[in-house]
Amino acid sequence: MIEISNLSKTYGSGAQAVKALSGVHLTIEEGMFGLLGPNGAGKTTLMRILAGIAQPSAGKVVIAGYNLADEKARTDYKAMLGYLPQELGMYPDLTARQFVDYMAILKGMHIPAQRQHRVDEVLDMVGLSEAAGRKIKSFSGGMKRRVGIAQALVNDPRVLIVDEPTAGLDPEERIRFRNLLVDLAANRVVLLSTHIVEDIGQTCQKMAVLSRGRILYTGSPRELTGMAEGRVWTVTTQSTTKPNNGLTVVSMLHLAEGVQYRLVGASAAEYEGAVTAKPGLEDGYVWLMKSAGYEAAIQ
Repeated sequence: MIEISNLSKTYGSGAQAVKALSGVHLTIEEGMFGLLGPNGAGKTTLMRILAGIAQPSAGKVVIAGYNLADEKARTDYKAMLGYLPQELGMYPDLTARQFVDYMAILKGMHIPAQRQHRVDEVLDMVGLSEAAGRKIKSFSGGMKRRVGIAQALVNDPRVLIVDEPTAGLDPEERIRFRNLLVDLAANRVVLLSTHIVEDIGQTCQKMAVLSRGRILYTGSPRELTGMAEGRVWTVTTQSTTKPNNGLTVVSMLHLAEGVQYRLVGASAAEYEGAVTAKPGLEDGYVWLMKSAGYEAAIQ
């Protein structure tokens, strides 16, 4: 279990101070947990703190009984942690097997036979057995992400933290990656941080929304979706002017009869032919942000 209490993080001081996190409270249990928010919300800062890389300015983090404020506890906790940062530095001239083996050594796996067995095991787990002897510089973005997951898993972690793992991947690789994370969450905590709503909806039973360093929502994707009930509309028009008046355009579709807009807002009654629509998770997220006064974050 991950317990986060009144966590804050400030960079700089005085007039130049930037508050990345402010009073964050979260409890995360075994399984898949999603942290959703726009770019710049503070997600990466929170991930770095949970990975023991950065220290908070205030507050408390306890993971599996380890208080991360204590240096020894933080070191012991890292032995049970797997971490895939948003940007993982790799050695392009190493093969996938060599790189994961190197990371295993850094994680204290010093018995060669055992280490080699585990390296081969995790490369097979992420579908890279046949490419294990190829240099990383020849890999696609999705394959590099899978190498990243392999190195994060090599020490069989009880806590796996992945930061924006599907950003920049093509649809096929994104689906493959999401399915892999769901499988991995069967017997460990997997914390997925992303700005992609679909990634949360397809993988997580519990989630939180973070914006401007504050938690706006904790609960299930289903509950967040339900918050937009009666607030989602479709309007089909010949006009080239987007509907506004307090409404947020979630999507638009060009049809033979005109442009169909999907809108989120308190009411679309002023638009002729407006029809209420069944909300999805993206609609719930947009309505939450609007309700909290964070309209700019979803433009």
